[in-house]
Amino acid sequence: MIIKLLLAILSLLTSNLMIASKGIAQNSTIKTKHVAGSYHLLYGGGVNVGVSVGEDGILIIDDHYATLTDEVRSALKKLGSDKPEFIINTHLHGDHTGGNESFGKESHIIAHKNVRKRLASQPRAALPPMSEVGLPVITFDEGLSFHFNGEELKVIHFSEGHTDGDAIVYFTKSNVLHLSDQYFEGRFPYVDLDNGGDVANYAKNVEKIMNMMPDDVIIIPGHGNVSNLAELKEFHDMLIETITIIWKQMSRHKSLDDLIEKGLPKKYKKWGWNFITEERWITTVYESYKDLVGK
Repeated sequence: MIIKLLLAILSLLTSNLMIASKGIAQNSTIKTKHVAGSYHLLYGGGVNVGVSVGEDGILIIDDHYATLTDEVRSALKKLGSDKPEFIINTHLHGDHTGGNESFGKESHIIAHKNVRKRLASQPRAALPPMSEVGLPVITFDEGLSFHFNGEELKVIHFSEGHTDGDAIVYFTKSNVLHLSDQYFEGRFPYVDLDNGGDVANYAKNVEKIMNMMPDDVIIIPGHGNVSNLAELKEFHDMLIETITIIWKQMSRHKSLDDLIEKGLPKKYKKWGWNFITEERWITTVYESYKDLVGK
């Protein structure tokens, strides 16, 4: 009963946080930063938006909260145009797809097929299903490439990590990797179990990505500061270590209440934040692994 009540509360908190975040984002200022080559970054309001800038026009990776569309357009205009040729949605969440219904009137939206399916068919953290104008018009299974602004952009799908529709984007000439929510810099990640996310696969995806990339790659998380491969490895180490700690206790048939009461070792306290606290990370790992206990 206690566990069911806790999960219900967490679900409510998720919806409330999304609503509250929109209110905060509405008063945020979007800033621009040239990172390398054709890649520019829009940051502010807690979300990173990637931008390809050059002779072919503007391509953006995600489009922020709906409440920040005017701010995003203003920042894009300074880079060349507030009407992107293309928008890549890295996954379904409203802080990354909130501008779709505005930008979709003039831009081509691209995403993994599961993103379109989920945006069209279900409520998203207290938001209604996306209208037709905001849905991706080009979808893919495993990935695709853009030859845009003088370089190849490789869009790669990683399944069942943060959600079941995640995509990362690698700028091959600029050597910039936009990881979106497959990486939360310096903090516990949000793994959306209700939308196809899986803790074990999330960690495996991070390892695969690390092995794919050159040592000097510049990494852009979905949330947090511009990062690098060493910091991504630290993030991966945290995932493996905390998952292992929680799993070992679960294999000894410790309850979720027991796990939360015990907590994680002190070294992991710094990874908690206002959305994914230590308690919520423990709960996420527990929920992702609970069906394996006793097998």
